[in-house]
Amino acid sequence: MQRSLNVDGVVGALERKGWSRKDLAAAVGVSAQSVTNWLKGADCPRPDKLLKIAAALKLRLDELLVVPPEHASTKPVVAFRRRAATKTTEAHIAKAQAMGALLVPLVPHLPTPRALHTTIAQPSTSHTSLQQTVAQIREKLGLGQQAVLGYSTLIGEFAANDAFVVPVLWGAQQHHGNALHILLPAQNVTFVYLNLDTYIEDFKFWMAHELAHVYTPSVTGTDEGEDFADAFAGALLFPQPLAALAYAEAAVTKCKTDVIAALQRHANTHEISLFTVYSQAKACAEAGGLPPLEVTESDIHAVRNHQRGALVSALLFEPLPPEPGAYIAAARTVFGSEFFTALRRLLQAQGTGSGYLQQLLDIPLSDATALHQALTHG
Repeated sequence: MQRSLNVDGVVGALERKGWSRKDLAAAVGVSAQSVTNWLKGADCPRPDKLLKIAAALKLRLDELLVVPPEHASTKPVVAFRRRAATKTTEAHIAKAQAMGALLVPLVPHLPTPRALHTTIAQPSTSHTSLQQTVAQIREKLGLGQQAVLGYSTLIGEFAANDAFVVPVLWGAQQHHGNALHILLPAQNVTFVYLNLDTYIEDFKFWMAHELAHVYTPSVTGTDEGEDFADAFAGALLFPQPLAALAYAEAAVTKCKTDVIAALQRHANTHEISLFTVYSQAKACAEAGGLPPLEVTESDIHAVRNHQRGALVSALLFEPLPPEPGAYIAAARTVFGSEFFTALRRLLQAQGTGSGYLQQLLDIPLSDATALHQALTHG
């Protein structure tokens, strides 16, 4: 993407803070001459430096850069599967877009893109429309409406739509997102960062949520897109026929414990959360004008929080954290991703250092160094 620094915006921010060019250079960790070159238009900061400038001057990435109109549509499109009670800030978006810029050189090393992608032209969260959509998707996937949607099917759909899974270990609590979606419009390639440090009963939902973004690039990165992705994920994993069955079984019981037990049996069968089953059964009842179940959302969350399963990372790797070789292998064998294969080709071709991996994967430099060693010498 062709770009240049928004000099007026940077100079204005410096004046507001009472900073000189040397002050900015010190904050970013570069020479004063580098800042001078940026402001003269002789050079443009690399993505990692842009992040530091944005943080130091409290500017958004779109305020830092000037993109010619003919290149505006090439800016990376990002979407977060946020953790509960977290808010996506401008800093989160700027950082993700910078990661997207770093992904561009990787694209030529990926497999040849496919000609056709699955697209949901008019995404809607209305119950009837949503159920029609997921019925069509399940039919395309060769699944009956009551069949279990397996991990292998979801993973295959990412690959079939040029969406490359990037498994990451971002911790169970400290990271903003459960998943990060980065679409490169000019290349028509998507990268889906999936945090493996999450509970197994939630993981399939997050994957289905990300698949919804793959199917709906026109609304990815918007509130509308997030609402649809959440609604689509629940309906795809547990569509109307299953929700009606779960409701019928739970509705004949009057004790909360029995209602929850009935719903939990379906959750266990489909390897999804109790909350997903409850939400779909509730939506089914509301659409059919049926009485609500004898449990509330708070009841479901209380049980769910008390009966958590294992983390995906713990199920995949023993011990934790995994050795770089095992981590790289899992991306290919478990998630069918060519990401690290392409990354190895890029590193060998360009001699890129571990700092690139640190920024690309949002990991500590020590982890990036070990990973770099495994990719270049393994």
